[in-house]
Amino acid sequence: MFDSITQTFDNILVSLLYLALGFTLFYIGKLVYQLANRGINVNHELVEKDNFAFAVSNVGYYIGLLLAIGAAMSNEVFGTHIWANLLDVAIMGAIAIVLLNISALINDKLILRKFSVRKEIIEDQNAGTGVIEAANYIATGLILNGVFKENSDAYYEVVILFIIAQVAMIIVIWFYNFITPYDIHEHIEKDNIAVGVGAAGAMIAIANLIAYGVSLESNTWFEVGEILLLETGIGLLILPIVRLATDKILLPGQVLTDEIVNQEKPNVGAALIEAFAYIGGSMMIIWSFS
Repeated sequence: MFDSITQTFDNILVSLLYLALGFTLFYIGKLVYQLANRGINVNHELVEKDNFAFAVSNVGYYIGLLLAIGAAMSNEVFGTHIWANLLDVAIMGAIAIVLLNISALINDKLILRKFSVRKEIIEDQNAGTGVIEAANYIATGLILNGVFKENSDAYYEVVILFIIAQVAMIIVIWFYNFITPYDIHEHIEKDNIAVGVGAAGAMIAIANLIAYGVSLESNTWFEVGEILLLETGIGLLILPIVRLATDKILLPGQVLTDEIVNQEKPNVGAALIEAFAYIGGSMMIIWSFS
């Protein structure tokens, strides 16, 4: 009886330590986010200006951080020593914070390279831009979630896989822009949130597949490359198929492009259906391979 009570107390204490570390990492993540976005008053944007575009982007950052830290905290590869485990979580959390903020720079300079993301979100309060930046954070968090599951003690591998995954995301947004009959940069700059939602769904869907690929056990970098090429290739293949299926099955009698860009008020609901179709398709592929 006494041993059972002691074990329960120990489990509660360990859980509280992990919880405290998780909140500490979130606080550090907030500080780093503010440092990386110097000149932006977060409270002013959220409370005084009611800046929805910034709120979406900011929440996307925290979701990405949650996904990464969650994988670190639940990783079963850890040893049995609690302090060693906490140190591993702290290191991986710190890596996740740095890489998430680097992903924002990549998003600004390479993915949404045709205009100033900061200007669109802060000055113009462009929700479409905020949605894509949030999707970039979530996609990065998903990928880090997959990476941490199999690379908890090899931090250099985390960085290498992150770089590879970011290159894949750049290819994805380029390909998505290629298969759509409109320029996503042009319409996002016009404050078309529907275009942002559709592109965000594509980004998260591919990241979902990449995260699954990097979470699989691999013995060599060649195997890792094969898996990533396969998952990314499958993802790129399903984008046009799913877009066509959305037109014919989920939105029968309607033309998706007309709903999103060819009417006075873009149909955000149609874009949500498109995004759901991409993400749902990626989930079904993962389940079929599991």
